[in-house]
Amino acid sequence: MPTTLITNATIINEGSQRKGSILINNGIIEKIFTPKDDLPQADNNIDATEKLLLPGVIDDQVHFREPGLTHKGDIHSESRAAVAGGMTSFMEMPNTKPQTITQDALEAKYALASEKSFANYSFYFGATNDNISELVKVDPKKVCGIKVFMGSSTGNMLVDKDEALSRIFSEAPTIVTTHCEDEATIKSNTEFYKNKYGESITFRYHPLIRSAEACYISSAKAVELAAKYGTQLHILHLSTAKEMTLLDDKTPLKDKKITGEVCVHHLWFTDKDYDEYGSRIKWNPAIKSQTDRDALRDAVNSGKLDVVATDHAPHTIEEKNNTYFKAPSGGPLVQHSLVAMLEMAKQGVFTYEKVVEKMCHAPAILYRVHKRGFIREGYHADLTIVDPASGWQVSKENILYKCGWSPFEGTSFSHRVTQTFVNGNLVYDNGYINEDIRGERLMFDR
Repeated sequence: MPTTLITNATIINEGSQRKGSILINNGIIEKIFTPKDDLPQADNNIDATEKLLLPGVIDDQVHFREPGLTHKGDIHSESRAAVAGGMTSFMEMPNTKPQTITQDALEAKYALASEKSFANYSFYFGATNDNISELVKVDPKKVCGIKVFMGSSTGNMLVDKDEALSRIFSEAPTIVTTHCEDEATIKSNTEFYKNKYGESITFRYHPLIRSAEACYISSAKAVELAAKYGTQLHILHLSTAKEMTLLDDKTPLKDKKITGEVCVHHLWFTDKDYDEYGSRIKWNPAIKSQTDRDALRDAVNSGKLDVVATDHAPHTIEEKNNTYFKAPSGGPLVQHSLVAMLEMAKQGVFTYEKVVEKMCHAPAILYRVHKRGFIREGYHADLTIVDPASGWQVSKENILYKCGWSPFEGTSFSHRVTQTFVNGNLVYDNGYINEDIRGERLMFDR
């Protein structure tokens, strides 16, 4: 593999900004140089003057829809969009067709990804009410985690039996991640608003149906189970201020047993946006009030929330352009998550260092990803170069998702991803994607 030298970059890494250069050799970060160091010769040179150099984003929650739902997206199309957005690794969810609830189905996904994925990859094993005998076979060194739907969503993988939940939390061989929304509360709210407004209900009622209380009840139950059984629990896509009371901002991440993730859309939008965006911002859990959004932002900065991810979940525009009860929940985000977070940094909501901490370092620490997520000598060269002063607007012409739309369509960003390296390979370069590059299976130091 040719050597590559990235020079004159502003390196954002491990809580600091500093000028420097990086030598990539055989897929690894071989050397990090200061501005005073003499630089070696390399086969390829990239001048990153006035640009940011970041570790590649690790997204711990995506739905790439393969197998079985590939009219919405697939591993090839969505990982292609991901690397264009500066994402170099992803962890994909089990609610596909077939569901990833057996060891055979899990390994079939890994085989697909080895052929199709531009980024590095791992896949969750899905828990059900009755597959504990398969779940305990999961190899913690080769599989990112266990996914438990404690609230129903796309794919209908709801785990609602207390006995099953107890066994999952007590016997899971690795980290348990949860979708937390209380089903009884949602059903009651749905019945109330449907009786009141019928099928003509508008999307602004989504956060009232899938309410803050529904989220808190379920998240609190997950925390109670984890505390009872000593489970390592990671609660996904937290969306409410009240849920922040369940989290700890004192313990270092590497020592935490209970952690939380927030998604970009819950940090960007509020319930005031439903009238403009409608189904395009219908997610489960729902986007909620500005008070909730502000609490989530504060929790990112304080350390209560540990990871920022996407819950990338594409549907066709024909599916989304429907009435409230018929429009599916979820939307595509991997191409735009990093630039959206960097835009919030420009607005003063976060710092560059905090964005890198939550999108790159924290997933690597939490999941114990082997030698990724940091700009360190000896680590895999998963890197992203960003121009912080190259304004552009999201449009149909530059959206790479298979579904062809984005909730950010029409939004202008000041930051632009210019290059993305996966294992030292330049996979994305100013709009050009090297179709020959494939990522690697993530491994975990557990």
